[in-house]
Amino acid sequence: MTKGLKLTDILVTIVIAIAFGIVYILWGSVYYALKPIGLHADQFMYGMWFIAANVAFFIIRKPGVALLAEIAAASGEFLLGSPWGLTVLLYGVVQGLFAELVFMAFKYKRFHISVAILSAIAACLGSVLMDFAYGEIGDLVAWNLTLFMIARFLGSILFAGVCAYYLVKVLEATGVTNLVRPASSKDYAELDQK
Repeated sequence: MTKGLKLTDILVTIVIAIAFGIVYILWGSVYYALKPIGLHADQFMYGMWFIAANVAFFIIRKPGVALLAEIAAASGEFLLGSPWGLTVLLYGVVQGLFAELVFMAFKYKRFHISVAILSAIAACLGSVLMDFAYGEIGDLVAWNLTLFMIARFLGSILFAGVCAYYLVKVLEATGVTNLVRPASSKDYAELDQK
């Protein structure tokens, strides 16, 4: 496996990211529908906005893919009329960079669910730092901030970690990913493990 990105890798990453950009726009309706419920139920759903990096990386498995995927997904979301405007691009860069740092820490050689979860947590941390920088959550009292953080981090683990990992595993089982990278016997052995 070559380390550098080929044109095919870039195009597949962008197609994945654009698909998730559309999901992100649609997910905004779910996010806003849960906002009035309170207890930061909307923050639990926030984890979906980190999924593109993990899905793209676990399919392509090369350096730079997670960052590219989040930037492209944020760009797609912006072009489709995101209610958050240009800030989605900044969030996409930070979230993608934080996810990429996790894959880099494992030298782009670990493809286990624990890495997906750590990447989701890192992307979530990036989003929380951006929220602090934009003054979105700095005024929350301690109990409310704690509830906010728990909801966002749990949602990130579920959607961007666990769901992303198993989505890629399902795609691998169907053979779709063989066009980008052939599935190895090790990949199939991981599918059999629980």
